[in-house]
Amino acid sequence: MINLVLIHGWGCDSRTWQPVLEPLRSIAAVTVIDLPGFGSAAALPEFSLDVVLDALAAQLPEKSVVMGWSLGGMLAVQLAARFPERIDAVITLAANAKFVASIDYPTAMPRAINRQFNQSFEQDPQATLKLFGGLLAQGDANERVLLKQLRRMETGVISPAWLQALQLLSVLDNREILAQLRQPCLHLFAEKDALVPIAAAAAIKDINPQQDIVVLDNTAHAVHWSQPQQVVDCIGKFLQQHAASGDLDKKKVAQSFSRAAQTYDSVAQLQRDIGAVLLERLPPALPEQSVVLDLGSGTGFFTQHIVYRYPHAQVIGLDIAEGMLRYASTQHVDAQWLCADAEYLPLADNSVDVIFSSLAIQWCNNLPQLFCELARVLKPGGQLCIATLGPDTLHELKMAWQKVDNYVHVNRFQSCENIVAAVEQARLVTDKLQQENRTLYYAQLNDFTRELKSLGAHNINTGKPEGLTGRARLLAFKNAYEAFRTPQGLPATYDVIYLTAHNI
Repeated sequence: MINLVLIHGWGCDSRTWQPVLEPLRSIAAVTVIDLPGFGSAAALPEFSLDVVLDALAAQLPEKSVVMGWSLGGMLAVQLAARFPERIDAVITLAANAKFVASIDYPTAMPRAINRQFNQSFEQDPQATLKLFGGLLAQGDANERVLLKQLRRMETGVISPAWLQALQLLSVLDNREILAQLRQPCLHLFAEKDALVPIAAAAAIKDINPQQDIVVLDNTAHAVHWSQPQQVVDCIGKFLQQHAASGDLDKKKVAQSFSRAAQTYDSVAQLQRDIGAVLLERLPPALPEQSVVLDLGSGTGFFTQHIVYRYPHAQVIGLDIAEGMLRYASTQHVDAQWLCADAEYLPLADNSVDVIFSSLAIQWCNNLPQLFCELARVLKPGGQLCIATLGPDTLHELKMAWQKVDNYVHVNRFQSCENIVAAVEQARLVTDKLQQENRTLYYAQLNDFTRELKSLGAHNINTGKPEGLTGRARLLAFKNAYEAFRTPQGLPATYDVIYLTAHNI
């Protein structure tokens, strides 16, 4: 399930999410955060951007979609730029690229009005908060009802951080970040917003045409109070699309492994060792005319072993990489070859007796979709044997790069818990689950990186660095990796997960 982190706006705390909290929890694992000095969060010595972002980052799950309202939305964008390896996508509610207008960005609050509001809050916080509540509801189709709801909401104890947050808001400028942001973004705007001009929706679309913009009609700044169901529906649709598209570009996956078809087997000893373990978990015999699917068959090495084991079965080698299938068809002629995406199998319901998949499903984005497809094509009583990689895979490589930058350099892999949850959701029954670490050792770092290239196991995630890596950064990376050296050499650890299951 997707981790969704909620960051509130100014003048309130995490309780502002009440109208949408429970519906969101039905579609995501939700974490609510109080900004420093707001709600139950302790105040920090200063409410500067760097300090606040570090405080928020400390509370983020390992991988998450971050959603923020108003100030929280602007901070969510900053977080995504600062920690791209931890944030998969961004959702903002009534958040501008720049809160206070300037000559080169007029679609924001006039500077004089912002200055007057901040001075008013400094002199009389309670009276200004009452005025602020009116601005949150102003222009809404149900303004009076909305205002009553907002005034019943507790705003918490006012701390010095509130004024500092206003000062930060007046100088925040996310335009450059939004233009370069690689993560998917959804921006929800309110048509009648008294704090963020509706023209900001078009302005942000101009800044980055790749980002999704939705405008809710006849709605005020407190959009999640005014139209909670519409907000949840928009978020649910975005999260569904995000889960479906995931971090991996399937086209790049296919291209990468197609290019590696000629070299893969020469450097695939670990892959063969893991696959050999998985072969032993297959049924010892099958009835004649059984159908066996090698999912992610690659060069066909294990497809041929399956043919030998079940000489009277129909064996299908399926892979997303055409280059792998072309190579396999020239090496092994006793199987049928099929180019397809594992998450969208072109096979009939209840048509397969056994699915074998060794080190392939880690290249799938949507585990629930994948296992629902596997359950669909498996016959009742059909068996599933899978080997895949877990999140601790290549942790040395990941940690070495983290000493250099915040980009994603290592492909991300799902945990046992996420895999089991997807299996259960598909109504498959887990028979056995095992996890082990396998470590390879290399004399030189170049030996390891060349092997990864020969395998086609490139970094193809959202958040990876674009372009060439500079010489200084490469040197820093090599020095960081050397810290892991042992008498056996430089280690590369693979977190291997074995799963056997059956259809009911």
